[in-house]
Amino acid sequence: MTNLLPADPGALRQAFSRFPSGVAALCARVDGNPVGLVASSFTVGVSLEPPLVMFAVQNTSNTWPVLRTAGRIGVSILADGHSAVCRQLASRQGDRFAGVDMVPYGEEAILVGGATLSMECSIVSETPAGDHAVVILQVHNIGYMPESEPLVFHGSAFRQLAPV
Repeated sequence: MTNLLPADPGALRQAFSRFPSGVAALCARVDGNPVGLVASSFTVGVSLEPPLVMFAVQNTSNTWPVLRTAGRIGVSILADGHSAVCRQLASRQGDRFAGVDMVPYGEEAILVGGATLSMECSIVSETPAGDHAVVILQVHNIGYMPESEPLVFHGSAFRQLAPV
């Protein structure tokens, strides 16, 4: 059995990096301007009836208070060629959307072109959870590219899936 260590923030960050996850871009147009954030804490299949997904967002996010005002949010599960797009959308500097293939959907939702999975969602609930909030989204519309592989975040780096 593995020896367990105290769960301090540094140890947690390092340990949690051992769990691979997909990367989601959540974007919408708010007051005519594109707003978006990136989440590696995204979970699909929370519920099929109704269709629900969820993610966690840091309480210190400056983007979430603006993005949450959108009635519909575009959720794009980034594909394995999107590592530069992911870094750009997650950046705190410059124009996050410059040169990114953004696809408007409906009045507010914005999707990233070439995403392996795309969803139009609305917020169902937001629950405080320590230094984050857990947000439940209802899925209204969905599209996916079966030939596309997801971008994977593992060991604090972007990775690709490989068949076993």
